[in-house]
Amino acid sequence: MKQHEAVIKVMEENGGFATLAFLNKNVLKVPDCQWKTKTPFASIRRIVQDKRFFLKIRPGLWALKTYQHKLPDYINLLSVQSKRNTEDYSHSYYQGLIVEIGNFKKKTTFISNQDKNKIFLGKRLTEVATVSHIYKFGYDNIVHLAESVDVIWFNSRKMPDSFFEVEHTTDIINSLKKFAEFQDFYAGFRIVADEHRRSEFDSKLCYSAFSSIKDRVKFLSYEDLAEYHSKASQYEEIEKRIAF
Repeated sequence: MKQHEAVIKVMEENGGFATLAFLNKNVLKVPDCQWKTKTPFASIRRIVQDKRFFLKIRPGLWALKTYQHKLPDYINLLSVQSKRNTEDYSHSYYQGLIVEIGNFKKKTTFISNQDKNKIFLGKRLTEVATVSHIYKFGYDNIVHLAESVDVIWFNSRKMPDSFFEVEHTTDIINSLKKFAEFQDFYAGFRIVADEHRRSEFDSKLCYSAFSSIKDRVKFLSYEDLAEYHSKASQYEEIEKRIAF
């Protein structure tokens, strides 16, 4: 079996689509396909960019061209239903990537209460996160506010490690206000958005109200998030092979 055929086989078995992370985890397990290269993950990335067989849905997410009109609404950007709900689908997709990265990194992951039942690649987000109830890491008012944050990673001591807000179309300043309330915790803050919103992020982070967290808040573009997701999965697979 040729390498691109192995990628196609894995995608077909997954409903015609897959993230690069999913492919990294499963393609090398396909029998009767040899990967005589020291960089198989780079080969997989190159293969999915072959426009004869594959199409890019979102950063980090690919589909088979033959399945283009058979994909579920949350994947198929061409469907009427999907066009109506593009914002919701995109928001939950990026939340899912953040959760999976946290899982790869052995963090405990939590999804905001209002988003737990939203769909990420066929699963409810609460099924992807590792905890369904937030840890009581502080005063009730702080914990209650934290429950509305899109994604939180917790460390092994059940304290916040990182707070993430996905800003698809909403005002970035609202997320910065939330982050300011968590400034007393030893945690990082990330705004995840399309690259075109970086300048808006930079201008609003310069407000004096956010001076205390300015050096702790970072902007993460969708493309960089997808790259991070793919690399984190590669590391996990390599670690499984060489762990001793």
